[in-house]
Amino acid sequence: MKRIIFAALLSIGFSVNLSAQTKKIQTKAKPVVPAPSIVNGKLVYTKYCMVCHQIDGGGVMGLNPPLSKTEYVLGDQKRLITIVLKGFNKEIEIDGETYANPMPGLGHLSDQQVADVLSFVRNSFGNKASLITPAQVKAVRASK
Repeated sequence: MKRIIFAALLSIGFSVNLSAQTKKIQTKAKPVVPAPSIVNGKLVYTKYCMVCHQIDGGGVMGLNPPLSKTEYVLGDQKRLITIVLKGFNKEIEIDGETYANPMPGLGHLSDQQVADVLSFVRNSFGNKASLITPAQVKAVRASK
């Protein structure tokens, strides 16, 4: 009889502890939800950028530069916004490789779309950088 009671108590205690541990694990393992601008930016990237810069942001050797961990993506935000709005028609060197395919301007995109796609690129492909806001895009668009 003592064994049955002890086994029952042990069983109840174990399930309570297990339940408590599960709750701790569940609260620690909350999924990271990307900002809406990054989610929307991925859609813009897929529609307008992926053909040239590829699904992984790796670009095409000699033609379209990679978007991962480059000064152009992680550096001056105004320059990056200008490139998207006005295009880019210069030969550039990134990591010892030269890229020379002209990029058309995407000035027809809204300020929100430009901010979203740049926020996506700056936080994808191994990049980690601040988000771009529509206000920043609007300011650059107005200054040119």
